[in-house]
Amino acid sequence: MSEVTAVERPPEPDWLAMTAEELVAYRDAENRFRSSDAARVVTGEPDPGAGIEWQAIALPGRELPVRVYRPAPGRDGEGGDRGELPLVLHVHGGGFVGTAVQCDWVTSHLAAQLPAVVVSVEHRLLDPRTPLSAAVDDGWDVLQHVVRHAAQWGIDPARTAVFGESCGALISALAAIRAKEAGPHLQAQVLVNPAVDVTETMFDYPSVVEYAHTPTLAEPQLRLFQRLAVPAGTDSRALSPLSADDLNGLAPALVVVPTHDAVADHGRRYAERLQAAGTLTRLTEYPGAGHAFLSMPGMVKQAEAARTEILEFLGASLWKDGGKAR
Repeated sequence: MSEVTAVERPPEPDWLAMTAEELVAYRDAENRFRSSDAARVVTGEPDPGAGIEWQAIALPGRELPVRVYRPAPGRDGEGGDRGELPLVLHVHGGGFVGTAVQCDWVTSHLAAQLPAVVVSVEHRLLDPRTPLSAAVDDGWDVLQHVVRHAAQWGIDPARTAVFGESCGALISALAAIRAKEAGPHLQAQVLVNPAVDVTETMFDYPSVVEYAHTPTLAEPQLRLFQRLAVPAGTDSRALSPLSADDLNGLAPALVVVPTHDAVADHGRRYAERLQAAGTLTRLTEYPGAGHAFLSMPGMVKQAEAARTEILEFLGASLWKDGGKAR
């Protein structure tokens, strides 16, 4: 048995009592597992029609890894032969733990089947020294960098979308809001089980009470997330898309909500606010699915249907002919 295959998942910690050192040790062990062959039973196999590689992007004051997915040249006579491709900027979930690798199943499929260049941001993870604002900056700065260097990346900057899951959906939603004023002009945003409220009202939703102790997201994890995300003195409204003053004129949105999820009502309320502001928005609920279901196709059947819906939504948004999403 290979060393990678033998990686074991660490035991779940006491979320509210763990020290900063214990948090770092836990997330390092957990991310090793999520990146291992053993985890593929849950997270799914990448699409063989996409190439995957890590790249480093030089950003102001830091260098950040991104995981890049491209369609294999000549696949079905299309793929890499279709000239400049759309860009899908993806942000994984997790907040204080997580890696782009856990999303290979969906991101590689989008790259191969749209086709598109998918850039997944390995953003800084939350800890006592790294608040949510750092991860938000990572998502925004990578989006700006790739669009600014479109020729080097082989993408058409006029066909750009953002796509995030959980905390990554929060980061993507904030990027979409910011892009309305600063550019680029986005064609679409996809927000999957989004956590979009980190203010003092974050827990004041019926879904948080009803699904406070689900296997994939429990209230103690949410409380740790909020504590790390918005340290004392932080303007939590500025980091909460649900608190944005103006949601009019944003890129068309697909909001994907699993019903058995503590933050299900975050997604529902955000979709309602987008619709009320005049932003074209589709809310789709997946009955019985839990938080992070899209990253667990090996366990949750609804992941396949959600991936198909995302593919079709982005295909219609980024390709005049719908791409290969049909």
